[in-house]
Amino acid sequence: MPQKFWRYLCKKQKEKSISSRDRLSSPLVNEGEATAAPFEYSLEANMEILQAIFVDCQDVVYRRMKIGGREGRAAVLIYVDGLVDNEIVDTQIVKSLLLEAPLATSVFNPARELFYQVRDSLVTVANVREIADFGEAALCVMSGFAVLLLDGVKGALALEVCGWEHRGVEEPPAEALIRGSREGFSECFRTNTTLLRRRIRDPQLKLKTYFLGRRSRTTVGVMYLAGVVNPELVAEVERRLRGIDIDGILESGFIEQMIEDRWYSPFSQIQNTERPDEAAAALLEGRVVILTDNTPFALLVPATFNSLMHSPEDFYHRWFITFLIRTLRFLGSALALILPSMYIAMVSFTPEMIPTSLAISIGAGREGLPFPTIIEAFIMETTLELLREAGIRLPTPLGQTLGVVGAIILGQAAVQAGIVSSAMVIVVSLTAIAGFVIPSYDAAIALRILRFFLMIMAAIFGLYGIILGLMLILTHLVSLKSFGVPYLKPWAPWTVRDLKDSIYRAPLFRHHLRPAYLRPLEEKRMGTKGPKK
Repeated sequence: MPQKFWRYLCKKQKEKSISSRDRLSSPLVNEGEATAAPFEYSLEANMEILQAIFVDCQDVVYRRMKIGGREGRAAVLIYVDGLVDNEIVDTQIVKSLLLEAPLATSVFNPARELFYQVRDSLVTVANVREIADFGEAALCVMSGFAVLLLDGVKGALALEVCGWEHRGVEEPPAEALIRGSREGFSECFRTNTTLLRRRIRDPQLKLKTYFLGRRSRTTVGVMYLAGVVNPELVAEVERRLRGIDIDGILESGFIEQMIEDRWYSPFSQIQNTERPDEAAAALLEGRVVILTDNTPFALLVPATFNSLMHSPEDFYHRWFITFLIRTLRFLGSALALILPSMYIAMVSFTPEMIPTSLAISIGAGREGLPFPTIIEAFIMETTLELLREAGIRLPTPLGQTLGVVGAIILGQAAVQAGIVSSAMVIVVSLTAIAGFVIPSYDAAIALRILRFFLMIMAAIFGLYGIILGLMLILTHLVSLKSFGVPYLKPWAPWTVRDLKDSIYRAPLFRHHLRPAYLRPLEEKRMGTKGPKK
């Protein structure tokens, strides 16, 4: 028994005494791949491993120096050129260590004491933290930190000196408002969290950070208002984020597709926005905001069809103005969905439902046309979608010109050539205009897709096909959930309390309770008294 124990100790000691050169060739440290192996006491051994991790990365800078003068202790500062602010590196790190360290102390006995002195009094960078392994060091270097290694110390310091170029705070072009903030999220993660902190100055506004993507290591933040949000919702969001296993997260759309409930549904179950005021309003309601680095789009969960039809400025205007605008918005969404299919069904199956004079006019316009109504509608709708997509991809002046002039010229030419009727051009134009009133792009594109489905149903079964198609759509919507919340709240299931913020928007002083479907911990958000006289 003692011999077996002695052989076991010798084996362990032999494993611990593997040289750094042997470790570089072992599976522990693969070329260009960071590991969670701990640092060594030897600076040169640590440098060999880090240079193996950053092999062929010519933008990685290794700044060697002596702390404490010519006879001082060797150190290396590692950072990526372009991700750091060079002025901060020069003035607050390199200058402090080379010029001020010899003046601050004359004797550096143990290396650990010098390590603590550098951390506590020599380096003037605000955010300094200790790291213990190569994997964390590689992540810090690639995230815009500078990593300082000291000879004789089994550890390193991560110094936050981020300073890469990024787009400033601008108004989001896709969510322009008449009244409201002109600020929008940017591609910088820290800027986006700051925009929310400026609007909600409460220490209960929490931020949890994750690094998703095996290769990209993208920073993803979960923000919520503690004491208001339901803890089960936060736990479910975190559970789904932890379950993401992918090599790279390049945009928040990757996360949206990985954590949504029903991937096959045309309706988005997660709301996205570029506006910090809309994200702040969602936080105050008791929802969760997911921020992703390198994209200006934040994700709001849970989402309902009702929330997708709302605009941030709905609460900036007086209640009766918002009520009128929302009525037009929901009416426009209904027209964008069913108007072409209604035209197909009534012209092809039930022309007796059309007023006589209008029926005669439509019939005269269709005289001599080579295609049935469904083909005519598909030609115009497909042409409209092509113009819409082409206008988005082109530069703004050219896109606007193509959208307006192209639609007018093509529509007029198609009528004169006898390909489509003038009535169909009017129907498609009204459908396009009605679709523009929908504030959410995700909701608008879902209705655009289902419009073609209803057109096919109307061409086959007439008005009965439209009714059947709408029943199928409503059945699907009723079955949808977003993080446990029914998608058609507050209409299905019916919640009278939440109807004050649906198509009808009650006066602001009536919104003293948060939405019931979110099950917030703190339901009350304002006093129950009305406005002062």
